[in-house]
Amino acid sequence: MTSLIPLLLLAIGFVVLILGANWLVNGATSVGIRAKLSPLIIGLTIVAFGTSLPEMIVNVFSCIKGSPGLAIGNIIGSNTMNPRLPSL
Repeated sequence: MTSLIPLLLLAIGFVVLILGANWLVNGATSVGIRAKLSPLIIGLTIVAFGTSLPEMIVNVFSCIKGSPGLAIGNIIGSNTMNPRLPSL
């Protein structure tokens, strides 16, 4: 029974993640359409928020809990591992 609880929490987490992502995309799209932005700009904004928001949340919570080293490590790891476009 005890090994079933983490699996149940994992499944619930995935459902919440999918519903939250759907809510974010629908909300950002409706705001962009009302602001008369092009679909390209709307899509790029959603991608930017979708990739940066989890890192920001980890950094905020780690600083609140008194672990600034975790935030610094997250920033360094993110900047190291994210692909970069070659300089022209």
